[in-house]
Formats: sequence, structure tokens, C-alpha cells
Amino acid sequence: MTAGQHSTHDLVIQDDVVIKRYRSWDRGEPRREWTALTLLARHAPGLAPEPVAADLDAVPPTVVMGRLPGVPLRGLHAGPAHIRALAAALIRLHHAVPARDLPEPAVWTSAVAVAHVRGWAGRRPVLGEDPRVAEAATAGADWLAGAAPDRLAAGSPFPPVLGMTDGNRANYLWDAGSGEIRIVDWEDSGTSDRAFELAEVTEHISRVDGHLDDDELLACLDLTAAEAARVHDFRRLIALSWLYMLGPGGPFAARNPPGTLERQAERVLALLGAGS
Repeated sequence: MTAGQHSTHDLVIQDDVVIKRYRSWDRGEPRREWTALTLLARHAPGLAPEPVAADLDAVPPTVVMGRLPGVPLRGLHAGPAHIRALAAALIRLHHAVPARDLPEPAVWTSAVAVAHVRGWAGRRPVLGEDPRVAEAATAGADWLAGAAPDRLAAGSPFPPVLGMTDGNRANYLWDAGSGEIRIVDWEDSGTSDRAFELAEVTEHISRVDGHLDDDELLACLDLTAAEAARVHDFRRLIALSWLYMLGPGGPFAARNPPGTLERQAERVLALLGAGS
């Protein structure tokens, strides 16, 4: 999710390639991105930018990649064709890289996310005066005190996958010509939990720009009942994290339009099955 981050890189977009120069690399972002692009070029060519060249020891580090066609999914009113294409891209991604080739754990893991959200809830941040926001925060605190977050943090019973750990829909490019979606921005990527990755896609705050039916998307994926239940719990966790980050003084409060916090409270209450 890369919470609290603003732009972490500079881009030079040319006819055939994109040159990415990193402003920070304390999490190994250039190496992570180059590793993911290389793995996907081998196992799922065309799903992500083609790796062209890298100077990972330069200051700043630089990665050169192929330029992909398409427009960001963020901000679009996604119809059935977009949803089918996104589901196909996610299925391909999560089945492409064999376990033996998976890289180090991603930056934003399920255990890190649980600790992060519980820590934020424990600080009792001020979320304003809206009663529905207060109701969502209370319901969320009750859920965080239960057993579900512990199960999420303990690790997945399902095979690991290569993941982005960033559900920003701006990273998914819709190519109307081919009817496909391709994926960019792999700087926090690594081995991840598939349920966590899918929850990131459905609950990232970029969902408020445009429209995409998340339930329809999940219905297009090959999820077992147990996986679907795990995705739902991760959706609760990530929705709660955004509730805290959107509150007054939170890192995303000034970056979203008025009313976003209140809308997020309704999202949390719906996912928790709480409220009227």
C-alpha cells in the first residue's frame, strides 16, 4: 500500500521506453522492481513492462523498461470488459511465477498490515465529529480485538504469489485495442499472500475515482470458499487502515476530496456487517 508515500520516482517517457529514476530506495525499490519485471518477462511476457536495462548502484538508481499502451483503470467507469480483463491479469499474475522463483517478501505483508492497523487503532486517532465515522471506528476496534486479524497475520494456508502490495488502480493499464490490462509500478513487490493482494485491489482508496464492481471482479476469480473468506477479512483490514489514514491529520486527509472519510466509514461498516 505504501501508506503516506507521495511520488517516489521521476519518469522520462520516450516513444518506446520509460526511464524510471528513484527518489528513495531504502526499501530496495529499484531491485524489487527489476526483479519483478525480469520474472514476469520470463513467466508472463506482456503482463508488465519489458525490462530493458538497469543501473541499480547509481545515485539515483535507474530502471529502463518498455513502454506499454493503455490508460489507467483509475478514474474509469469499469464495465464487464474491464472487469474480465482485470480478473484475467490477476489470475495470470498469481499463477505465473513458480514457488521456486519467487523473490523476497514484499514490503507490505499481511503481518505488517495487521500490526500497522492495530497500532493505529490503539493510538485512538481523532477522526472528527461524524457519528458514522465514530461508529465505524468502534466496530473496527472490536473486530481488530478478535481472532480474525491473528489468523491473517499468522500466514496463509495457500501457495504464495508474486504480488505488488499496492492496489492503486492507476497501476493497471486498460488497452482498448487488445482488450487486456497490464500492470506497472513494481517497486514494493515481492512474495505475498494472494488474498491480501486481491483485497488491496478492491479496497485501495483509488476506488473512489471512477467505478468498478468489486464483487463482480471477485466472482470472476478462481477463489475457493476458504480463499474468499480470507479475502473478505483482508478487505476489512485494509478498509480500516484507510479510515485511519483519511482522518484529520492522517497522511491522506488532504489528498482526497471532502466526504471521502465519511464514505470510507460506510465502506467499513458494510464490510463488517455493522450499522444500519
